[in-house]
Amino acid sequence: MNTTISKTPISELLKARNTFVNLSAATLIEKAFSKNEGVLTDKGSLAVTTGKYTGRSPLDKFFVKDETTTDKIDWTRNQAVSESVFEGLFQKVVHYLTEREARFVFKGFAGADTKHRLPIQIINEYAWQNLFCRQLFISPTADELKNHHANFTVLAAPGFKADPATDGTRSEAFIIVSITHRTILIGGTEYGGEIKKSIFSVMNYLLPQEGIMSMHCSANQGKNGNVALFFGLSGTGKTTLSNVPDRDLIGDDEHGWSADGIFNIEGGCYAKTIRLSPKKEPQIYDSIQFGTVLENVIVFPDRCPDYDNGSLTENTRAAYSLNNVSNALIPSVGGHPTAIIFLTADAFGVLPPISLLTPEQAMYQFLSGYTSKLAGTERGVTDPEATFSTCFGAPFMPLPASVYAELLGKQIKAHSVSAYLVNTGWTGGPYGTGKRMELAYTRQMIQAALDGTFTHAETTTDPIFGLHIPKTCPGIPDNVLMPWKTWSNASEYDRFARQLARKFKDNFRHFPEASEDIRSAGPVAN
Repeated sequence: MNTTISKTPISELLKARNTFVNLSAATLIEKAFSKNEGVLTDKGSLAVTTGKYTGRSPLDKFFVKDETTTDKIDWTRNQAVSESVFEGLFQKVVHYLTEREARFVFKGFAGADTKHRLPIQIINEYAWQNLFCRQLFISPTADELKNHHANFTVLAAPGFKADPATDGTRSEAFIIVSITHRTILIGGTEYGGEIKKSIFSVMNYLLPQEGIMSMHCSANQGKNGNVALFFGLSGTGKTTLSNVPDRDLIGDDEHGWSADGIFNIEGGCYAKTIRLSPKKEPQIYDSIQFGTVLENVIVFPDRCPDYDNGSLTENTRAAYSLNNVSNALIPSVGGHPTAIIFLTADAFGVLPPISLLTPEQAMYQFLSGYTSKLAGTERGVTDPEATFSTCFGAPFMPLPASVYAELLGKQIKAHSVSAYLVNTGWTGGPYGTGKRMELAYTRQMIQAALDGTFTHAETTTDPIFGLHIPKTCPGIPDNVLMPWKTWSNASEYDRFARQLARKFKDNFRHFPEASEDIRSAGPVAN
């Protein structure tokens, strides 16, 4: 294996003149503003634009395939790149950053549980991206910073654009992870989410090998200490539904589940802000404070953000520290969950708004990871598209799906966790005909799930999907609970439902290792 890469170039880069380490939010805002990287809002947040890359670019993300990773990573779901491609780009990116007027470094951690945290350092070309890292990762204390030794380094150079013909990439943009060299290269794209998700991908590689379940989910804790997990892809409601006033927020997106309980991988939130309002999402709205980074949010002349404006992208975002969240649990660790909520935004409009799952159905839904990609979350997605994302996070899960499924199944069984499938998508018809499920209804149903209302509830079995639907829920019209009753045309409902059921069955062929009990927990009709 080629091992010519060394830490020396990074060490020299860190010692270069005008390299700033762990600057305060105020100083980073000042430097970003002076370099015309963004504009200040009325609350002191920094609004930036990310050019043509306003979402993740999954086709430009790669892992280095070498002796370390060749037998561990699932190469059917993850793209491979050679050591030589990585080495060539590494040298070019280091040279590029060395030539910049200034470099901004964040040293901190991924993982709120000190027993399982990963020391990281992120070297940025832009001050605003370093502020982004300061908001989303865990900052060290003064003593921790003195003794900080990074186990993983991110080199983020948006201004460096690859040449596919000579660099071996697919486009000008690239996100390349080398487990062997503990280094991530990001270039050609300014979208901050690539930094966040590249570290998450690394944690999803490392933690399961310690016997810890890593999860793409949000988490909160009730006043009585009961913890709930919310699995789902971007746009399904993880952040919105876990931010509620009567429960403490552990985190909005990434968590680990160890023998001791739940811990947040991050130190901040990355909330979607399109059509954000203080009435519907007060916790998120109030958390956007001084130091928050607003991505692709249009700002009025009076410096107020226009959250209703999606002219740049529907995927507008706010990156803010958990310290901004009034009901955040800090340190962000909790006990073992009592409930798991699988969130899906069903573009077909046929799944029930809430279903009670058996343990086998929970595993089936986890492996399936059905939802709809929503506009803007990935480049090129303008309308919702039905998709299956293994473990509700396939783009970030480098190991085989069975590794995550076995860990989750073991934890569910050990702690007798209740599981639910919640559809935050469409009702009364598919996308374009029906309407999005009312947020107030979804919140009410989740509250009922968490307070034990459904523990002994009378249910009806969905004739196509085999899901167990509660016949009643406080505050919810009974017909809303039964999706077929919300459609004006029963035969059209049946056609769309069977079409989705076939998609479930076709997708589950990717899991031949699944037990017959789990396999039979899917749709019961063709």
